[in-house]
Amino acid sequence: MKSDCVKKGIERAPHRALFKAIGYTDEEIKRPLIGIANAVNTAIPGHVHLDTLAQAVKAGIYMAGGTPVEFGTIGVCDGIAMNHTGMKYSLASRELIADSIEVMATGHALDAMVMIPNCDKIVPGMLMAAARLDLPTIFISGGPMLAGEHPETPGQKIDLITVFESVGAVKAGRMEARQLAAIEEAACPTCGSCAGMFTANSMNCMTEVIGMGLPGNGTIPAVYSARVRLAKQAGIQILDLWKKQITARMIMTPEAFHNALTVDMALGCSTNTVLHLPAIAAEAGVELNLKMINTISEKTPHICSLSPGGAHHIQDLNRAGGISAVLKSLATAGLINADCLTVTGNTIAENTAAAFTRDPEVIRPLDRPYHQQGGLAVLYGNLSPEGCVVKQSAVRDGMMRHEGPARVFESEEAATAAIMEGMINKGDVIVVRYEGPRGGPGMREMLTPTSAIAGMGLDAHVALITDGRFSGGSRGAAIGHISPEAAQRGPIAIVHEGDRIAIDIPAKSVTLKIADDEINARLSKWRTPEPKITHGYMARYARQVSSASQGAVVR
Repeated sequence: MKSDCVKKGIERAPHRALFKAIGYTDEEIKRPLIGIANAVNTAIPGHVHLDTLAQAVKAGIYMAGGTPVEFGTIGVCDGIAMNHTGMKYSLASRELIADSIEVMATGHALDAMVMIPNCDKIVPGMLMAAARLDLPTIFISGGPMLAGEHPETPGQKIDLITVFESVGAVKAGRMEARQLAAIEEAACPTCGSCAGMFTANSMNCMTEVIGMGLPGNGTIPAVYSARVRLAKQAGIQILDLWKKQITARMIMTPEAFHNALTVDMALGCSTNTVLHLPAIAAEAGVELNLKMINTISEKTPHICSLSPGGAHHIQDLNRAGGISAVLKSLATAGLINADCLTVTGNTIAENTAAAFTRDPEVIRPLDRPYHQQGGLAVLYGNLSPEGCVVKQSAVRDGMMRHEGPARVFESEEAATAAIMEGMINKGDVIVVRYEGPRGGPGMREMLTPTSAIAGMGLDAHVALITDGRFSGGSRGAAIGHISPEAAQRGPIAIVHEGDRIAIDIPAKSVTLKIADDEINARLSKWRTPEPKITHGYMARYARQVSSASQGAVVR
């Protein structure tokens, strides 16, 4: 076994002595060493309970004849980091997570890995590490939070996005502060990843689709005992993967990523998957480009309408049959490669043989979808030559095509202030630039301005375009990932206040309505701005990070 290099033979007596200092017995040392990357902390509501799952994983590993070796990883809560400098560090934490797991697994010659993530950048960071290490690996995520109950409307479910949008409603005079306070108390009733199809749950579902998590990994709520049982099963199953030497890259194939994009479109997942899936695929040696998204989206119906675009939550998807039911439905139409291998040791077809849809409103049949096309669209044009992304399933019909004057802001803070102060007019196209991977740096997630727009009732009249990114909880005509970004001399850098911008989501286009000669003349006068952060990790990140169109990976 791989770990023999740190434990077998006379010359490894010092190494064994150190294992014994930890408390391991000779019998434990002889067994395969199974790493547990546990992202538990008390800073993230989706991670506060992960120690419970880690204990269950350890029990499973011991039952199956392995020795668990646990270590920690960092994590950032995007909701808490929102709308301040901390958000610059969120996307960038993905690379640190992947690197730290690589260091620990290699430095200690671990034989296999169990990954325990839950929230936004932790899941893709761990998937990147799994692909890079190519060890037998299984994921057991923390699971989604339950939705809250509206304090004034019995039966109405609410979540974190309700709170963000209620802030805008108070600012617009459409809600009283006391009502906001009551919603704040009720919106997040349990631990877990926030209850809608936001980035964390999108990536947990993608983990299951790719085949790196057991069936149920994406949807079983955090507080259900079924989640603990799944963790024990994961601990047992990792030993089977190790014995058969089924490694991560045997599962993370081109076909598996194609399946992930297909389910992404069917579920209406977060736009952040467009950053994470290419980054993970690159680590697995698989090419995945933005143009594939439109190709897959055009033939994949949107069959689940989950918050923020719809009324359902992840607990509803779990009740309706979960990811297995979605895969089974899509496979019947030939949209899924059901021969892909998974961490069960079986194929998708074998895993989903008994699956079925229990609620046809939560998982609609393919001939009665919420939308004929998938949840995401990539737009191109002279404003974004390398592409940009929008969650089209969360855009109002009247905003699918829109033209208006640009309202230009050099930062998220400036744009948010203008929105909150009532300075935005119906018809405007808000442009927020220098918030990309390099210019931000860190490509901040902008849930505050999009939620304010929605809370003020302007999402039917106003678009927002940025080289930054949006939360999975954002809705409306919010178009992010404009590439090249402003800091890389992208055309968004030379948009002037009042320039006309035309958005046509069905035609997959976004156009700055000025002549090419004028664009080139403005670009010739553009100069690179001074970096916003000049020392520490984010300064290094800004020098090394790629375009959002390439997954914002560090090279």
